[in-house]
Amino acid sequence: MTLLEVDKINTYYGISHILFDVSIQVAPGEVVCILGRNGVGKTTLIRSIMGLTAPRSGRLVFNGASIIGKRPFQIARKGIGFVPEDRIIFPDLTVKENLEMGFKKGQKGPWNFGRVYAMFPRLKERQSQMGGTLSGGEQQMLTIARTLLGNPELLLLDEPSEGLSPLVVKELEEQVHRLREEGMTILLSEQNSAFTLRLSDRGYILEKGQVKWEGKVETLQEEPEILKRYLGL
Repeated sequence: MTLLEVDKINTYYGISHILFDVSIQVAPGEVVCILGRNGVGKTTLIRSIMGLTAPRSGRLVFNGASIIGKRPFQIARKGIGFVPEDRIIFPDLTVKENLEMGFKKGQKGPWNFGRVYAMFPRLKERQSQMGGTLSGGEQQMLTIARTLLGNPELLLLDEPSEGLSPLVVKELEEQVHRLREEGMTILLSEQNSAFTLRLSDRGYILEKGQVKWEGKVETLQEEPEILKRYLGL
């Protein structure tokens, strides 16, 4: 069974062709990573799925239904949660108020304030603190927690470790690992391959807007020349 199917999408910024016939699949409960150097189209792929940069051709199917042409809020309501690379929070709202922005009254699902605070105890400690005073790592936690309160079936993480210290990246990795252990389906776009490979089941490597490799993460760990060829590692 496939939860998300991306089939030969072509995405442009103006007249610039960014994604060329890109196809990926994500099954329920999988953590799938998108790897590649900066500027190869990883973020564009995530934005295409979320409807922020709509593909001009190809198919996007989520839970058996097409989401091509849907607006971002409609895609979110269908069960896709998006954590952007720039950690968009409300700096003049408290941590709790930021979290409340992600909570939908009357919604059904396992994620609530108690569960989010259990996973991110630092947010509970800082729930009365203004979002703009949090560190980069804490803002990343806040963005993920707010998205989880929407009870998504699929979580899109775009460059979650970017700009964070090694200690904070390790803490973030532990939290994402817990999400994986609890069965959360995740599509992870990331340049930090070490961080990504420890968390993922399968992966795709993008180069110049095209999928150049796909397979199990174990293959990348056993054959490091693949990463060297495409990522220069």
